[in-house]
Amino acid sequence: MNYLSVEQLTKTFGEKKIFRELTFGIDQGQKVAIVAKNGAGKTTLLKCLMGLDTADDGRVVFRNDIRIAFMEQTELMNENQTVLEAIFDYDLPAFQLVKAYNEALLANDEKSLEQLYDKISEYDAWDLEVRVKQLLSVFKLDNVQQKIGSLSGGQKKRVALAKVLLSEADFLLLDEPTNHLDLDMIEWLEQFLASSRSTLLMVTHDRYFLEVVCDTIFELSDQTLYKYKGNFSYYLEKKAEREEQMQSTIEKAKNTFRKELEWIRRQPKARGTKQKARVEAFQDVKKVAHQRLEEDELDLPVKMERLGTKIVEFHKVGKSFGDKIILSDFTYNVQRNERLGIVGNNGTGKSTFLKILLGQEPADKGKTVIGETVVFGYYSQDLINVPDDFKVIDVVKEVAEFIPLEKGRQLSAAQLLERFLFPRDMHYQFVSKLSGGEKRRLKLLRVLMSNPNFLILDEPTNDLDIFVMSVLEDYLRNFQGCLIVVSHDRYFMDKMVDHLFVFEGQGKVRDIVGNYTDFRKAQQVEKRETKLEVKVSPIEKEVISEVETKRKLSFKEKEEFKNLENELAELELRKEQLSNELSTGMFTGEELVKKGEELGIVISLLEEKTDRWLVLSEYM
Repeated sequence: MNYLSVEQLTKTFGEKKIFRELTFGIDQGQKVAIVAKNGAGKTTLLKCLMGLDTADDGRVVFRNDIRIAFMEQTELMNENQTVLEAIFDYDLPAFQLVKAYNEALLANDEKSLEQLYDKISEYDAWDLEVRVKQLLSVFKLDNVQQKIGSLSGGQKKRVALAKVLLSEADFLLLDEPTNHLDLDMIEWLEQFLASSRSTLLMVTHDRYFLEVVCDTIFELSDQTLYKYKGNFSYYLEKKAEREEQMQSTIEKAKNTFRKELEWIRRQPKARGTKQKARVEAFQDVKKVAHQRLEEDELDLPVKMERLGTKIVEFHKVGKSFGDKIILSDFTYNVQRNERLGIVGNNGTGKSTFLKILLGQEPADKGKTVIGETVVFGYYSQDLINVPDDFKVIDVVKEVAEFIPLEKGRQLSAAQLLERFLFPRDMHYQFVSKLSGGEKRRLKLLRVLMSNPNFLILDEPTNDLDIFVMSVLEDYLRNFQGCLIVVSHDRYFMDKMVDHLFVFEGQGKVRDIVGNYTDFRKAQQVEKRETKLEVKVSPIEKEVISEVETKRKLSFKEKEEFKNLENELAELELRKEQLSNELSTGMFTGEELVKKGEELGIVISLLEEKTDRWLVLSEYM
């Protein structure tokens, strides 16, 4: 059953064509994601579909009898309403009835209460308020009487998301739903949408989210839409195939173009009908031959000062705000080439820790020693702040006209921008006209221009498209200094860091060896063990403990345990190799399919052998 039909949709801003003659449909139950580079028009497309922006040409038709809910990146809400009032400010019968019932309760209006009681029963809406409070609890919006005007930007976004999810709409349109959510919330939303019966169209840069939730990917590129029936891995595979075929077509067109160009040059000015047809065909070939597939590569060979032996040392650092403890006798020495991730729920002290490290916030006790050779590069969450009349090139020139590189070389401001994926035609655009992702990329460039050898990145992937994130990951993998990353992007964290500081609240910071996925697996094991402890009575615990004390591994089991450790290490290494190979785009479609199948087998074996290792480790 078709829920949305789009025909020949075209949109321009001035002379710039955003997209042209887009035609596609979305059927009931489909879960579709739109991916594209920043500034390609993803948000504009969503707004055109919802009638919030006007297309130049084309038709958008939604099925008449379905309920639609749309969440924008920046939601406008009544600042004077409470969180609960904003949630119930929905033009839906169930919401209006529960809202009226609460108002009648406050007014002690028995007659209205009696009438509303029957209507709420008719709509089966008695559990609505419970569901509202459960969802607000998931999004950590426990103070339902707090005014919208007093909420942070992230909290407002969560209210808007909760409101859309509670609408139980048949068709959900979501613009960057994972922004401003912590990791627990993202994983909850992932499971919710994956199991939801609602049809879904969303814009997101969360690659794990794309992998788990979506069954169709639309790529908006070159003003047109490419459609892929599959999840993110399938999309990467088929995109590589498409680009390979396109490159082959361009090469053939170039060969034909050279031959036809010789013929054109030999011809006299007066031509017959057949010649004219050949000239017209020549123009078509020329158009194809001059196409160029863009290969994004962030190339910035900055002149980085070498780190000394002493980098950063924390000596029994303590910090608190009233009763809230952030750090308690925290001691740690940062090593050369350290790649550290920082995770934890909002409000546990991640940002305060970074400020203490940078000297922006004093500690209550202890000391932080910074090595003499350390040059920090700090990328914060705030958007770049420049005057309204600043153009893109002015942002770079404000720091320096020429940037020194390795081996005595230098780059001009324009060359540097091109290296950072800003083509020449963007250099004189006003910064205010850039998309959120483009502004963040420009800010990151400013940070890297200072030639840091210790990078601190606070949510660097927010608003960056998946293509730029992939390029940034390649750059950071080759970065020779120290790296600290705070991010809710699980895919990015898995690739960038080799151990984590987990901020658990009240001054407790755990150092976990491994990436984010390793941390979540350890958490799940802990949760299972906690549940078992709750279910077992003290007498049962004593019996189990006695049995476990007596239980010893057999010689065969000890050998199995030893072999499992080696096998797990080899499987982890093969998993990483296959993941990297799949993202290179260097293989044919058939090779990619084989490698994808092998990756699935490796992951399955990893899970199976990890479970067995955990069982045996209990008796070591």
